[in-house]
Amino acid sequence: MKLAGMASNRGRNLLNIADRAPGGAEFSVLLTNDADAPVLDAAAERGIPTEVVERDEGEDRRDHEARVLDALADYDFELVTLDGYMRLLSDTFLDEAPTTLNVHPSLLPAFPGMDAWGDALDYGADVVGCTVHVVTDAIDDDGEIVEEAVDGGPVVTQEPIPVYEGDDEDDLKERVLYEGEFKAYPRAVKYFAEDRVTVDFDANRASVEGDTGGDLPARLFSSEDRAADLRYGENPHQDAAVYGDATVDEASVVHADQRNEGAKALSYNNYNDADGALNLIKEFDEPAAAVIKHTNPAGCATADTLADAYADALATDPKSAFGGIVALNRECDEATAAQIIDSFKEVVVAPGYTDAALDTLFEKDNLRVLDVSDSYDVTETVTEKKLVGGRLVQERDTQKLTADDLEVVTEREPTDEQIEAMLFAWQTIKHVKSNAIVFAKGTETVGVGAGQVSRVDAVEIADMKAEKDAEGKDAEGAVMASDAFFPFPDGIEKAAEAGIEAVIQPGGSKNDDIVTEAADEHDIAMVMTGQRAFRHD
Repeated sequence: MKLAGMASNRGRNLLNIADRAPGGAEFSVLLTNDADAPVLDAAAERGIPTEVVERDEGEDRRDHEARVLDALADYDFELVTLDGYMRLLSDTFLDEAPTTLNVHPSLLPAFPGMDAWGDALDYGADVVGCTVHVVTDAIDDDGEIVEEAVDGGPVVTQEPIPVYEGDDEDDLKERVLYEGEFKAYPRAVKYFAEDRVTVDFDANRASVEGDTGGDLPARLFSSEDRAADLRYGENPHQDAAVYGDATVDEASVVHADQRNEGAKALSYNNYNDADGALNLIKEFDEPAAAVIKHTNPAGCATADTLADAYADALATDPKSAFGGIVALNRECDEATAAQIIDSFKEVVVAPGYTDAALDTLFEKDNLRVLDVSDSYDVTETVTEKKLVGGRLVQERDTQKLTADDLEVVTEREPTDEQIEAMLFAWQTIKHVKSNAIVFAKGTETVGVGAGQVSRVDAVEIADMKAEKDAEGKDAEGAVMASDAFFPFPDGIEKAAEAGIEAVIQPGGSKNDDIVTEAADEHDIAMVMTGQRAFRHD
């Protein structure tokens, strides 16, 4: 798309658009009504042709606009973009030119006019922003300004910007420009370049195709309040804070009550690990316990009682559980609490505690005791990861397989007990960093191989953890879950050496047949899920 830009001063928004070329848009010309405007030199540096059409003293508004149109007549453009062009345009220009956009430093219709920043500060606004809108005629037949029509054209897009205590007009002006206008104006130009905008002048409305909301909207807005300052981030030299969304109903460590108020506050790593632990135990309907270390499960189990589930989870790797995070999906009783304090833990998370359990847990001065709700149904349907320059957003992994979802691909059929163990391992492996392997017996982990760059290494680590670190259990006769396919048969061969008798994996490798043959050779039952369970964060 070809653009014509019009500015009276520096034209920083137009230069930003020129540098970003949103949707492939580029300027055919930049025009100004001031021969000394800095935008002229900046445009020349970028190789953009320029025109100057100053208004003569006493010249009629519409006559000047006619000369502007004459100056633009030799250029090819499909959209006009204004930036601080200090002339309100009449129908003389607007009826002849293509759609014309302007950016205004407020969330219109709030604070129209020349001093939007000052007006917002005088009003005491907490949030301002900017609006990209289609320019419409605000001039009457006598050439006079119709005040109520100024900045009143159809809105294409907006960007909110916070106002902070102590802001002055200069602070706010710069923040709105760099954090608001520099986002919103290129976005609007891109919409037009992609032919996604429909302007209904009669209804004074602009609609953008695809801008329909949903889990993955065309525009993403986020607003959370700071819930707490943290001692530091992942490392002591990094400042950190945690922000909370008060609209979330799902059980959350951000909104948890810390029952022992005298204990030290949660750290950045505590929040991260506690969130991972809580999300894991939400997977299970039966009494469940998990011990998390550096966001990976050191152990997880379900059982008839919470105390048994915790004992089974801890026994997977009590060495690694030292200094870990405990999550429970039932009210914590005294029997479970007594086991928890038997070794050093950082945090325990549960949906409530008996008085006896609290008395026991409070014996450890700096064990943080978090009380969350028992609302485990998923209400946060997406997850986000902030990147430098943007963020990744994806649907949350809510898959929960049943026996009917499994395809048996080997000569040996898995038993009902093995299917139960494989389904448990699959729900657990969703919360283990990839490449991930989980060994399980019944509904408890036996060994976990997490975060490896080689899948066969993950198998070997799960075997090593089961043989060296697990207490009262081993890999002999266990099942194995893999979060992605086996590219080669070596992973199956290592599993056979460990004593694995059944495997659950997604399948989908070009070597699936060879991998299946290896399972048959070792008399291992294997099922494929048809979907993987990567977790890279």
